[in-house]
Amino acid sequence: MRKLFGTDGIRGVANLDPMTSEMAMQLGRAAAHIFMRRAGRHQIVIGKDTRVSGYMLESALTSGICSMGVDVLLVGPMPTPAIAFLTRSLRADAGVVISASHNPYQDNGIKFFSSDGFKLPDDVEARIEQLIVSNEISHLRPTADLIGKAYRIDDADGRYIEFTKRSLPRDLDFQGMKLVIDCANGAAYKVAPAILRELGAKIEVIGNKPDGMNINAGCGAVHPEQLQEVVLRQQADIGIALDGDADRAIFVCEKGTIIDGDHIMAALGLDLHRNGLLSKQTLVGTVMSNFGLELSMSKAGIQLVRTPVGDRYLLERMQAEGYNFGGEQSGHFIFLDHNTTGDGLISALQVLSLMKRTKQPLSELAKAMTAVPQVLLNVKVARKPDLTSIPDVAKAIRDSEQNLNGSGRVLVRYSGTEPLLRIMVEGEQAGVIQGVAERLAAVVRTHLG
Repeated sequence: MRKLFGTDGIRGVANLDPMTSEMAMQLGRAAAHIFMRRAGRHQIVIGKDTRVSGYMLESALTSGICSMGVDVLLVGPMPTPAIAFLTRSLRADAGVVISASHNPYQDNGIKFFSSDGFKLPDDVEARIEQLIVSNEISHLRPTADLIGKAYRIDDADGRYIEFTKRSLPRDLDFQGMKLVIDCANGAAYKVAPAILRELGAKIEVIGNKPDGMNINAGCGAVHPEQLQEVVLRQQADIGIALDGDADRAIFVCEKGTIIDGDHIMAALGLDLHRNGLLSKQTLVGTVMSNFGLELSMSKAGIQLVRTPVGDRYLLERMQAEGYNFGGEQSGHFIFLDHNTTGDGLISALQVLSLMKRTKQPLSELAKAMTAVPQVLLNVKVARKPDLTSIPDVAKAIRDSEQNLNGSGRVLVRYSGTEPLLRIMVEGEQAGVIQGVAERLAAVVRTHLG
């Protein structure tokens, strides 16, 4: 059982265990030891978002890494996907991001990328934990000129800006388009406006004045209400909201309506398919992707495969089976032809490119799929046994699926943090799925309530 790493690195309240300076220094030492796999000097890139606690954790990580004889390349506030790219570009042994993504400023987190720009597999994270708990590297203390150094990389912004622009054809720009970009007072507050301006768009920028404490505060992908208002007031063609570390993007159409990730995936997936660029004619979604996405893709000859919720599970499936595009309702999109992790700015450029090439507004492109009705019920449970071990519950789930007869789906799963069983039923007829969900919930209450 891992104690430090969750589904996306380590996260918690800054200056409380495990997000302390002491733990950050130990993580730095352990990671440096893990990634020293070649001859010569070693380098690890460190980037962060705009949280005030980033200074504390950055210094501690740097100290730990240098104490193992590894050099540190500091890039300052930069998007998580920029660190994945810079780790590869700078030929570094690893990359570290100090960010709690969409969480409030009191929190912070630490996540690692390997030299190829991918997040670490479970076994490597487990090894880092083991090194910390066992103290087996406490005796490793390089001295004199073997101690690592820290360098500031001054052109990191420019490198990432050029990298994102290369995801578009050279002859494509956004002249004549009016955009609003909300940077969430986070990691992309400098690079996002620069990228869009260099591509010729007329932009209005909000959420670009970080003070260490206003990241995600009433702005960004978590709170797109302000963006909706500005899009309407400015009569903009589109609004783009990034989250604190800019690995995901939420879009607002010209009518001020939020277009969720499923509709964005449908539009982009169909475009890739039409142009022969969708690997294996397959789109990768999650168990929470609306059944309407599956229906619309099926009509176009595209397969939708589903993974558990979380971009790491999307990526694992994409790498294992050779797919190149996937995403979530929440705005995480992975374009493996362009980057090794979710990238909110590359996602934004792909959406803008589709609008420019097709000369269609986002509200029209979003019609690529029609969301089917969805019912969500949370049932309190006293225990969490395997559902297949309770015959009546297992039968009720099978019966529910049979009642939908291919026109919908049933998803039943326990909450990871609360004493709840979550029941989701989707289908084309609202009355039918409501009845299916309530009957299933009644059976669960009888046996687990």
